[in-house]
Amino acid sequence: MELDNAMAISASGLKAQSLRMRVIAENLANQDSVVPAVDGNPYQRKVVVFRDVLDRKTGVQTVKVDRVTVDRSPFRQEYSPGHPAADERGYVRKPNVDGLVESTDMKEAQRSYEANLNAIEAAKTLTMRTVDLLR
Repeated sequence: MELDNAMAISASGLKAQSLRMRVIAENLANQDSVVPAVDGNPYQRKVVVFRDVLDRKTGVQTVKVDRVTVDRSPFRQEYSPGHPAADERGYVRKPNVDGLVESTDMKEAQRSYEANLNAIEAAKTLTMRTVDLLR
């Protein structure tokens, strides 16, 4: 595999994981938000879906973000009868975001980002060494 192809593969991974980290940060920022009215829906957790894409010019498989979807898991229920958004039973619907899951996903995305960055750095170093040998 050519070094520029390796860099293109890793660069696509960097871009995809960067978006994933932004979505996770949005989820974490909204994990404690509450819907202002009884009939509204709280924030829904978002999930990034990746797909493999064949770059026809270079012939390499890269990763792209296919879409950002919402998690269809049920909302959390919190008993708070005095809250303005509480239903007739006194429960407030809260986002379906679990901070522990998001933190784990963030760590995984960071590690993947770092691995892609290290691969780019290694390809760059190999390119520079090759240029030095050719001098």
